[in-house]
Amino acid sequence: MDKIEERLFALRDEKYKAFQGALIPTVPADRMIGVRTPALRALAKELSGNGEGETFLAALPHRYFDEDQLHAFLISRIKDFDRCLAETERFLPFVDNWATCDQMNPAVFRKEPKRLLPFVSKWLADGRTYVVRFAIKLLMDHFLNDLFEPRFLEWVASVRSDEYYVEMIVAWYFATALAKQYDAAIAYLEEGRLPVAMHNKAIRKAIESDRVSLERKGYLKSLKRQE
Repeated sequence: MDKIEERLFALRDEKYKAFQGALIPTVPADRMIGVRTPALRALAKELSGNGEGETFLAALPHRYFDEDQLHAFLISRIKDFDRCLAETERFLPFVDNWATCDQMNPAVFRKEPKRLLPFVSKWLADGRTYVVRFAIKLLMDHFLNDLFEPRFLEWVASVRSDEYYVEMIVAWYFATALAKQYDAAIAYLEEGRLPVAMHNKAIRKAIESDRVSLERKGYLKSLKRQE
């Protein structure tokens, strides 16, 4: 057991491990240590930029889910755009759950989001569940406000997958788009341009959102389709 693994086991919380395991069913129980997120973030802050942290980033694949989480938080702290992007690309094939995927949120990407677009396009076509999910999350996080372009809706609508965690991120994306870019997004539901499962999940999430008006929620309910 190396030093970082020892430190993670020293932070173990068995009750949290059980709680986490129920939330992330794609990760086997023997891959979970049970370290709470604030403790992982604090460790990432301590290791960021030093030799021990760099050695850890180079050591893929990891054995434990908590190590993957720590890895995601370390990547999120990298300040150089090109290096952060390279480390993200190297890590993405090893991501096997929604939590690690969604918690990888590099701050440096917010500074030059347009440089992400060629990679987003590539990752959308990758086919692996969490690579695709990460690409859609980037579009949701960085390209639904001032940088929005209608073509991004088409990129997401073109994704075809029976994977639950892809279906859910597509639904989440369109629910967010209905809150932020309603006029552009509503056509995809009116014209039935999403697979039925994604279509209905998007409506359900939009109806649950505080950012969508009651009037629009009523209309969205009328657009539900038979599954």
